Amino acid sequence: MNVTVSLEIKFYQNLGKLFYAVAASDRIVREAEVETLINLVKSKWVPLDDFEDEFHVDAAYQIETVFDWLDCEGGLKADICFDEFKTFKNEHEYLFTNKRKQLIWKTSNDIANSFSGKNKSEIIMLARLKLLLKE
Repeated sequence: MNVTVSLEIKFYQNLGKLFYAVAASDRIVREAEVETLINLVKSKWVPLDDFEDEFHVDAAYQIETVFDWLDCEGGLKADICFDEFKTFKNEHEYLFTNKRKQLIWKTSNDIANSFSGKNKSEIIMLARLKLLLKE
């Protein structure tokens, strides 16, 4: 596996952390949030590029894998996951094209809206993300 593909896989893994942080910001990951994520990965993230993991599966599915792992394992706190995403973004800014940033925002916003609209914790997490994406 070459360096570019490996970095793209890490990109998607860090998106899994971010989207988990949005869903878990209120300390509860609801089924509606998971379903929204799954639908958006399939309809928006998979068609975005042609990167595959070592098993020849579209790398975008790493988003779901990491999200699910964090959720099943009791996960890290939402703030820790967000901070890990932020560190990755700051170290690899060139991976964050305008198209990707827009899709990151849409996905995060849709996850937060998926269960009874946005609550205070989700609004705060989205505000942090908005600032980060503008950097």
